[in-house]
Amino acid sequence: GRVIATLQISFLAGLSLQGARRGQIEAVRVAADRRGERLGQRLLEWAVEECRKRGCRVVQLTTNKSRADAHRFYERLGFKASHIGYKLDL
Repeated sequence: GRVIATLQISFLAGLSLQGARRGQIEAVRVAADRRGERLGQRLLEWAVEECRKRGCRVVQLTTNKSRADAHRFYERLGFKASHIGYKLDL
């Protein structure tokens, strides 16, 4: 079969928040013809629960700044914009 929804999740030890563990979610994707079926919501709910089970105190996610629809989606799920990110292509 084909992949219809995916995300990448990493578990990171940090120096901030007194060394609290963090969940980092990236590359959230749902096939265009399957959007509106709550697949992204269910996938993110699973990821947040997985972070909770692994002792994370915070979950962060990254998204491209041009993806306004994605920003609204994440905010509906309780995420808040909090950082500006930078990258360096090598």
